[in-house]
Amino acid sequence: MRLFDLIALIFYNLSRRKGRVALTAIGVVIGTASVVLLVALATGLQRNATRNFAGITDLTMVQVFPKYGGEGMVMMSRPGGGGDSGQPTQTKMLTTQAIEELAGLEGVEMVIPRDSLRWPGRVKVGRLETYPYVFAVGAEDLSVMGYEVLEGSLKLERGTALIGEVAAKSFNDPNWRPGQPQPEQPQIIGQQVRFILTRWTQEGTTVEKTIPLRIVGILKQKMGETDYAMVVRMDDLTAWNEWGNGKRINRSKEGYEMVMVKARDSRDVTKLADTINNLGFQASTPMEFVQGINNFYTIIQIVFGGIGAIALLVAAIGIANTMTMAILERTREIGLMKAIGATNRNVMTIFLGEAAGIGLIGGLGGVLLAWALAQVVNVLAAGYLASQAAMMGGQEAGQAAYIAPWLPIFALAFSTLVGLVSGLYPALRAATMVPVLALKYE
Repeated sequence: MRLFDLIALIFYNLSRRKGRVALTAIGVVIGTASVVLLVALATGLQRNATRNFAGITDLTMVQVFPKYGGEGMVMMSRPGGGGDSGQPTQTKMLTTQAIEELAGLEGVEMVIPRDSLRWPGRVKVGRLETYPYVFAVGAEDLSVMGYEVLEGSLKLERGTALIGEVAAKSFNDPNWRPGQPQPEQPQIIGQQVRFILTRWTQEGTTVEKTIPLRIVGILKQKMGETDYAMVVRMDDLTAWNEWGNGKRINRSKEGYEMVMVKARDSRDVTKLADTINNLGFQASTPMEFVQGINNFYTIIQIVFGGIGAIALLVAAIGIANTMTMAILERTREIGLMKAIGATNRNVMTIFLGEAAGIGLIGGLGGVLLAWALAQVVNVLAAGYLASQAAMMGGQEAGQAAYIAPWLPIFALAFSTLVGLVSGLYPALRAATMVPVLALKYE
């Protein structure tokens, strides 16, 4: 029997029992739609979580820290906040030589040193003041760090600074008392502010140093450390730390607090971090967190898909029941087919094809239903997700339910396979009928 003739016969037989086939296929529709929609919801959650995290940080960056303990170490005192503890620790420092070593690694686009202010500091505008976290990176144009500005520029010169959006809106009056009106936040972009450093002498006396700074940009809020920070040039920050410590900083020996290694491709980040760890440093990357997110949501997809597959299991029982009833009703037809030369294989193929056809029809209906429900879910969730993103300062939310291109194909193949397996016993029973007994069946 030719393939075209076989397909035509299968769909002709199905059309003879439209009502029964439709009711059976509805079970497959519900099961397939459940699988597709639940997996689409898990995929949408995964995409949104990954997208929002990528909006907070640069996924091509590897954070490298000194490694405490291990081989290849140098003996020195570790500089720390507020002064030197005097306790020697074994550390492989992020010196200028180490930076050159990291820059020579395969897949590295650039290496950017970073350090933070080790002494308290506050920004004053008139009577108002704020206390940002202050750090510096070894780059004049901070666009290489993936930063974005709400206003101003990302280029730093001597005596200039960038400030986070939250810090720029957190000025307060230290003399404010309850009942008084809240002070209006100053407009600091392009303005000169006073940055006041504080340190303490060995006698416990407080010493302050006032530094004029011009704010050249306000960093866009990204739910990260830059929201509450002020970023300055590395040479400015080094001079401030030297003033607080009372001695010069030798980068060839003391190194930097941290180094940011930017990879050329985010796919190479994990491998690059492993290479840096093998060199004796301590490397971490946001991609490790992203992989954790993906692993978690992969489990969620499997669980959701399993829940939807229960409905398909019920539908499979329905297909088996429908095909069994069809064999009882068509026993004489089967006997006639075998009497005129149809083989057991021909009969089995016809009934397996009918069972698979029910699965395919139900699968098509399930995919279409799931797509329609996904659109409804996306419309209903769009307003809520957008308000959450605006409130928390994240990126604009994506689709709540995302149907990946492979999912409808998988759903159709799986529903067809479910129909095929469900019809296996009825088809085998039909194929093994004795023609004489089948023709005499009433």
